[in-house]
Amino acid sequence: MQAKPFFAALALGLSACALPATSASAEEVFDAPVAARQANESGLQTAVFAGGCFWGIEAIFSHTRGVTSAVAGYHGGTAENANYGSVTSGYTRHAESVRVTYDPSVVRYDQLLQILFSVGADPTLLNRQGPDRGTHYRTAIVPMSGEQRAVAQAYLRQMERSGVWDDPIVARIENYRRFYEAEEYHQDYLLRNPNSGYIRRWDMPKVRALQANFPQLFRSRFRTG
Repeated sequence: MQAKPFFAALALGLSACALPATSASAEEVFDAPVAARQANESGLQTAVFAGGCFWGIEAIFSHTRGVTSAVAGYHGGTAENANYGSVTSGYTRHAESVRVTYDPSVVRYDQLLQILFSVGADPTLLNRQGPDRGTHYRTAIVPMSGEQRAVAQAYLRQMERSGVWDDPIVARIENYRRFYEAEEYHQDYLLRNPNSGYIRRWDMPKVRALQANFPQLFRSRFRTG
């Protein structure tokens, strides 16, 4: 793969988002291409992304300029089992996801996709990211409008042709069903738990990679809510 390894991390104990594991390979930063098909949106917009544990995806978008809100939650499935204990069983059809509200005059939808697949999630991994395994950790784009769907379809095709990834792209577009906000203790998790072993091992490197690779879109202050 044409990728740069994330910053070396100490072997730290894993926490809630991770399944028990004795080892896991280091994540990578990818040079995801600049989108050929740019989004044409105006006014505040909302998008939903899934890319493994929602703590890390929420963290990178909370540090992205133009994002006014990043909320951890569950997409798909039903309301009856949209809770952490049920979702992490892997049998509810939910995906750990993040609902992002953004100002397209500052950051476009296609730029959010580029960030997601550069520093947030490896699009070649099926139902897993980092140490986490299961269908609820799948990587998916959930368009909220026709424009987002068209941009996402074009970007996935561009990614497949780009040569950045040696392995096939398995990230998929999912139809929007319903987004359920996760429990309060999952919100702003990196900000609230900076010394968590999982956060230090897996998610702080994503934020540092965002700053290094997208300095023009990086916001040093964590946007809460």
